[in-house]
Amino acid sequence: MASVVEFIKESYDEMTQKVTWPTWSELQNSAVIVLVASLIIALLILVMDQLAGGGLKLFYGSVA
Repeated sequence: MASVVEFIKESYDEMTQKVTWPTWSELQNSAVIVLVASLIIALLILVMDQLAGGGLKLFYGSVA
């Protein structure tokens, strides 16, 4: 039990004294970058899905 308490104390000390937290501005900039990257990746997946779906419709339409 003492080791758990010691771990919690050391974790708290590290989080308050040794970790460098981003500023609010840096956090907002990072959030915008993640949002834009997510939208771009989602659009790329949508385009690939539409192309694959169109290709399969074309393929199965010519087979039938």
